[in-house]
Amino acid sequence: MRDLILFGVQGCGKGTQSRILAERGGYKVFETGKELRALTADASSELGQKIKGIIEVGNLVSDEVVIEIVENFLQNIPAEQQVIFDGLPRKVTQKDLFEEVVARHGRQPLGVLIQISDELALQRLSGRHMSKATGKIYPSKEAALLECPAEDVYQRADDTPDAIKTRLKNYHTETQPVIDWYQQQGRLVEVRGDQATEAVTEELINRISHG
Repeated sequence: MRDLILFGVQGCGKGTQSRILAERGGYKVFETGKELRALTADASSELGQKIKGIIEVGNLVSDEVVIEIVENFLQNIPAEQQVIFDGLPRKVTQKDLFEEVVARHGRQPLGVLIQISDELALQRLSGRHMSKATGKIYPSKEAALLECPAEDVYQRADDTPDAIKTRLKNYHTETQPVIDWYQQQGRLVEVRGDQATEAVTEELINRISHG
């Protein structure tokens, strides 16, 4: 097994497969948003306070700062710890910086593309709901309510059809060239994301074992 980068349009199941692989394979998952929240909550972190200052004045975190977060993450885990990068890098400029950092740490992640159609992505995203308390994603409001109280269940503001179409367009414009690069380097495997969760996991494990 080796480090992985999970690619795929929103709704393909990257987060679900990351959690399963972390449980079954001992991977540590890098999620940019989660790392941002942890760093900004740490008053003793110089990087965290730098990021907090950027966010508080309404600015977006730059690619360079995102890569600083990756560097910080890799410096604080054992060299032998396998990592899943969930959805990062997202664009070519990020990829170039990302590859420099992981190479410095002796890592060469394998890209895994969880492939679904835009139509299925639209269907999944427009129906999904989340738990405020845990952040867990459910395929429908009904499924969420089976586990969560009604006041805990919500739908993301950007999970509307128009917003989803914009996100899909951005994915194809910005992230597809990154995926193409990993494929050209012989560092990409593909799995079908339109299967049951368990079937996706088994195909994924099989592909990365031979990737």
